[in-house]
Amino acid sequence: MESAEEVLDLPFDAVLCDLDGVLRFYDTAEVARLETAAGLPAGTTEAIGFAPENDVPLLLGRITREQWARSIAENLAPRVSASEARALAKAFTEAGFWADQAVVRLLRRVRRFCPVLLVTNATVWLDEDLALLGLADLADGVINSSLVGVAKPDRRIYEMAAEKARARPDRCLFVDDREENVEAARELGMTAVLYRTVNDLEKALAGLLGG
Repeated sequence: MESAEEVLDLPFDAVLCDLDGVLRFYDTAEVARLETAAGLPAGTTEAIGFAPENDVPLLLGRITREQWARSIAENLAPRVSASEARALAKAFTEAGFWADQAVVRLLRRVRRFCPVLLVTNATVWLDEDLALLGLADLADGVINSSLVGVAKPDRRIYEMAAEKARARPDRCLFVDDREENVEAARELGMTAVLYRTVNDLEKALAGLLGG
């Protein structure tokens, strides 16, 4: 058990962590296979799926998974057959995923010292996804853009996260794999880390975990 003095000396009062690109990763093999079979350049479906006109409504909770898939298929239709477009949209929107267990272990250790919140631009079915990963209890809270109606890098989502963690922004560590999201956190006074590998997270947490 840490003493009161040790707790006061901790470098952060909360850790705010992104989900996709840090903790969760997708299996895109089937999408790649279908694109090759259809003669499409690699990444075509992803570019359409994450285009602002599709991605923003999804991450703000304004459309369903089915509507998202339909829009992707409609945008693919001029380039491939209708059946190929539907198959690609389905494979992309229902792709399997996995969690980086090294990151999971680090975040579980962090919770011994301070709250951990997931701050993510995600879908309305995120809770189902976390349950499938066995991570429903990983964090002390989740700030999900599709439920709060605000997405990173809007400063309001960072403020919501800090408030939920009961920590001042300057006492929060924020971790994300996108530069614009990291910069927004820094502008709010947070210590922010641009994530590329688990080593980036290990280094950022060394002062907290005693590494």
